[in-house]
Amino acid sequence: MHVEPFRINVAQRTLDDLRERLARARFPSVVRNAGWDYGTELATMRELVEYWLDAYDWRAQEALLNERMPQYLGDVDGRLIHFVHARADDPQALTLVMTHGWPGSFMEFYKVVEPLTHPERHGGDAADAFHVVCPSLTGYGWSDPWLEPGCDVRRVAARQVALMAGLGVERYGLQGGDWGGVVSPYMAMLAPERVVGLHLNMCSTPSTDDPEEARAQGVMPGRTCISREYYNEQKGYAAIQSLKPDQLGYALNDSPLGLAAWVLQCFYMWGDLADGDLRSRFSLDELITNIMIYWVTESMPAAIRLYCESRRAGTFGPPQGYVTTPTAVALFKDIPRPKRAWAEQVYNIQRWTEMPAGGHFAALEEPALLVDDIRAFFAGLRT
Repeated sequence: MHVEPFRINVAQRTLDDLRERLARARFPSVVRNAGWDYGTELATMRELVEYWLDAYDWRAQEALLNERMPQYLGDVDGRLIHFVHARADDPQALTLVMTHGWPGSFMEFYKVVEPLTHPERHGGDAADAFHVVCPSLTGYGWSDPWLEPGCDVRRVAARQVALMAGLGVERYGLQGGDWGGVVSPYMAMLAPERVVGLHLNMCSTPSTDDPEEARAQGVMPGRTCISREYYNEQKGYAAIQSLKPDQLGYALNDSPLGLAAWVLQCFYMWGDLADGDLRSRFSLDELITNIMIYWVTESMPAAIRLYCESRRAGTFGPPQGYVTTPTAVALFKDIPRPKRAWAEQVYNIQRWTEMPAGGHFAALEEPALLVDDIRAFFAGLRT
């Protein structure tokens, strides 16, 4: 497999074009005092765009990502996969593959890469260090899109397994949330002889057929233990992305205002916010940089297509089959709300931690809690 170093260096004409679009953005009329009830709040969008135009510095963020997250491009079956590969000082350290989800990106992990690769710099023990690989999902960011039908989560998982084989990594652990919480189990099933452990901060499991038990757990009965709030109030984005993603893709690829509003609503719904304040968990720089990765790569149309392909393949939900790999679950406030007994139907559960704080974007919201749980789980799996 051919691998070459990669540094983010967005063409200035792309940034100039974005600035022109933002400067002439057309904000919609909204219902008075609606807040977030109908979608992304107008006041938040105006504040974001003002900051984006007047204070946000993409070149500084670009430099930060290049410095903290050494990046590469690898050729897997004729298409490039973009990935971070940060190395510990000990060449024998265990490799940890961390997979992001939607509407996130590889930058979700920028706070945890150094504590994982160099724990001694953060009050930890150097013996707990990992090499860290963070792939950009197929079609996300600088990873090439798959332009034929059928690229569901299993194919994404197979391509990431091939990436690890191409890098010559014989043994590794897996970690993920959102799509990463679905891709990672499939990676474990595809390479059980190589994967030593699976750590999930989003755990998709079956629910229960008992309506009362489901109600007590705050989930819907049926195939997947999604929360009642998500089912009743939040899943509209997933319906269109699962059915006709290209119809939406035109707008998201052409309007930075529309793209930002589409992404921010999810961060608002799924973050563990204080008093509904988006900035209590995420800085404007973090929010915009994540959006920028989709914008400058024009990758949102391909990214949302993963919903459609996985629905058509029947892989949108808990893994098909039993995951024998030792598995840890770190339960933050999230879309699925599983019971351990439900998870044990699908995974070889060895660790189950209910976190005191943090939501769907755990690596951004509570990096220390996530890192500590990863270290504790893999401590017994390194040899």
